[in-house]
Amino acid sequence: MGGEKRGGWLVKLGAAGFFIAGLSACTVAQVDHVEPLKQNARLVAEVKAFGKTLGIEPTEALRRTAEERPPLSMLWLWMQRVGTLALDAPIDIRMAIGFSVVKEQLKLEQVYSVDGYSVYYRQGNEFADSRAVTTAGFASEEIAQRVKVILHEDLHDDKNFDLPWEVEEAIVTPLGCLAAMEFFRRTGDQESFQRALATVEEERQSAKELNALVEEAQTLFKSLAVEKAQAEILSRIPNYPAYQRQFERQIEGQHTATVLEAKLSHDLAYYRYFDQIIALSDKASDLKRLIDDLKKLPRDTRQNEIQAYLQELKNRYTRSTN
Repeated sequence: MGGEKRGGWLVKLGAAGFFIAGLSACTVAQVDHVEPLKQNARLVAEVKAFGKTLGIEPTEALRRTAEERPPLSMLWLWMQRVGTLALDAPIDIRMAIGFSVVKEQLKLEQVYSVDGYSVYYRQGNEFADSRAVTTAGFASEEIAQRVKVILHEDLHDDKNFDLPWEVEEAIVTPLGCLAAMEFFRRTGDQESFQRALATVEEERQSAKELNALVEEAQTLFKSLAVEKAQAEILSRIPNYPAYQRQFERQIEGQHTATVLEAKLSHDLAYYRYFDQIIALSDKASDLKRLIDDLKKLPRDTRQNEIQAYLQELKNRYTRSTN
């Protein structure tokens, strides 16, 4: 999901620092999770086998359950210099920290000030690594979400995409959504297909609004003092309702002013080309072709090269349908 870079930061953890005590409280509840975990394991196997038909090489990530192996979780932090956005260069600082407990047992209070940087963080039990197992929490999520996550994490494996982080996320995020839709189309699960489709449309609108907001934000950072620019950008987020919903949901518990530059830069890495890649899928003869073509991107591909390649694919697909 991301590499680590150096950087100073301070996180205060509720009650126990980086170590969590009192794990025995969940022992009784685990009994009720055995069958859902088994059912989810069968789904994981089915989805990974399906992914292979699209050219997505399956991995060991999420194959095992929390009953088979102790679960782990990750804390990801992104930091961006205040008054700047990661437009043509990688985000300033990324780091990932692993924990030997699930995220539900690791409650962060808040990120305190990191001089000169905006900070945004996320926690997760699902990540692109063979040590990632499925938890009871994951097994209880809607099937449309689970299928998307399974495919997303497999796409991250170096056998599928081995690109700079900000480029890889921009490719993998829409492809995971498209692959989930195709899974439900093939299985005939219309209800889940419609949910997956609705999610894609919501994310597509949010991506368009994000890109528009980032353009405004960049102009404001160039023309105003940093604090005034930050305040003005925050005041304009309600003009983008789809993105506002995502922004507010994902920063819950974090300070809006503290996360701004880091959050916008993080989201841009995931959604910069979301709309374009979804549109390309309509022009490609099938999803496997699109995945295969995107896999041809060189390992050292940079942001300024992606746009040209996507346009090349669009022209190629258009010619093949005429």
